[in-house]
Amino acid sequence: MRNQRSVKQEFLRKWITGLRRYSCDEKKNMSFLERKKAIKLSADIAMASTRDKTTRWSQALIANASSSGDTLTGSSKNNSSRSRKKMLMMRRRRPKVKSAKKEMSASCIAKRLVQKRTRKLKNLLPGGESIDEGCLVEETLDYIESLRAQIEVMRYLVTASQLIINPYP
Repeated sequence: MRNQRSVKQEFLRKWITGLRRYSCDEKKNMSFLERKKAIKLSADIAMASTRDKTTRWSQALIANASSSGDTLTGSSKNNSSRSRKKMLMMRRRRPKVKSAKKEMSASCIAKRLVQKRTRKLKNLLPGGESIDEGCLVEETLDYIESLRAQIEVMRYLVTASQLIINPYP
């Protein structure tokens, strides 16, 4: 992976460019939720484009942003249908009560736990559903490193803006 400092600098540059572009394109009177969505979307796109589409999670973030039809302030029909699908899946995932308990071996229980945790990890990672188990850990680690860089840049930005607003505490 590249130098963390250069990754952070590139992320910040792309994120600020995205924020400027969207703030100029969109209406000036954004609600809090619209502003929050715009910041998150621009940060996600900046983080993914910093990776130059070299990872599957970055490709998935960019593809989701472009194919969902989302504008930064408007909600798309895809999001509402996606949330309905998630609600239905959550209902279906309730554990079923088995009438007869079967004894399972320790290896069978361990295998099920690994499968369950792998599914959870795939659901957390953008584009994780299409990633095979061999690449899943590597992609997840790369995504976590990118999220850490994003968080650090955002913290620096908040600290700098607080110093500008209130230079003498």
